[in-house]
Amino acid sequence: MSRIRKLYYFDKKDTEEMISFLNNSENDAYISKIMFNPFLILHHFLPLSLKFLPESFILKDKNITKGLITVAPTNSPHRKVEIQKWFFEENSYHYASELVQYVVAKYKALGALSIIVKVDSYLPELLTMFVSKCGFCQISYEKLWRIDKFIDSSYDKKNFRLFRNSDAQAVTNLYNDSLLPHIRPLLCEQPEEFREKIFKGLSYFIEYKYVIEDYKTHNIIGCISIKSYDNENFVIDVIQSNFVELDINAVISFASDKIKKRKKRFGLFIQTKRYTNFGEKYETIFKENNFQCVQNRVVLTNSTAQILRETSSDTKYTVISEYCPNSAIPTTKNVL
Repeated sequence: MSRIRKLYYFDKKDTEEMISFLNNSENDAYISKIMFNPFLILHHFLPLSLKFLPESFILKDKNITKGLITVAPTNSPHRKVEIQKWFFEENSYHYASELVQYVVAKYKALGALSIIVKVDSYLPELLTMFVSKCGFCQISYEKLWRIDKFIDSSYDKKNFRLFRNSDAQAVTNLYNDSLLPHIRPLLCEQPEEFREKIFKGLSYFIEYKYVIEDYKTHNIIGCISIKSYDNENFVIDVIQSNFVELDINAVISFASDKIKKRKKRFGLFIQTKRYTNFGEKYETIFKENNFQCVQNRVVLTNSTAQILRETSSDTKYTVISEYCPNSAIPTTKNVL
């Protein structure tokens, strides 16, 4: 009979055996992140809205480790959490689905509205498992591009500055407007998801945020996030206005200059998201610049949007994460 519980320090040996296929640096970094943070013990007692560290759970069958899953909080953990990593025996998809169903039930009970997971597109069996056994639906794709050759492009420093919490509302509006209309109910954000957190210094990743603004009018037209999980490889994520054309080469140059002030040697990547208005456009630009696509992931969520129609009315209703029969259609058109 299988049993799932929290991961503890005395599981270190079993965990190292399970992830032994990773190289030494990845192995050590992962073990350190999920086991040796001094705040982990207290972190388990925090309410979901205050969580800032990943939590891991282990599945054992007859005292033999069969699977491991790590769930990380997002910028707004009371709304969304993300399945970050999971390991299981080859072809043992029943153990994998059991782990996923466990964390979904656990975090839903704690108050999370949705669970996000990103699966590499070359793993169709996993995609099938999430959709058919765990109740997830596919949203879109995210791609990660390696920037091997830095682009030297001039930019006006007056158009860039550090992100401030007072910018959160403006950046939220830019992000939500950039989402494709049919994706917006599932992935829209709120201002608190962009504000700096109290426990930012204790987080499991490093992030630097800057805004792009018209220095004459002081209108914010974009936001740049530079994130790293190992302080060696940095990922650029860009949010921009639908009504302003950004010079993406200037954005990359600005980001690389900021990283060079902290690191002499580093890997640089940039992310594209198919569920935004600019995803396909930037994919084309990066291909023309010979950027290498190193990762193509399918984004899935267990929050589903359904268009429901009453037989006596032509009005459509978008209902998120709940079933709503015709006899109980709410008066508001968008229900969360």
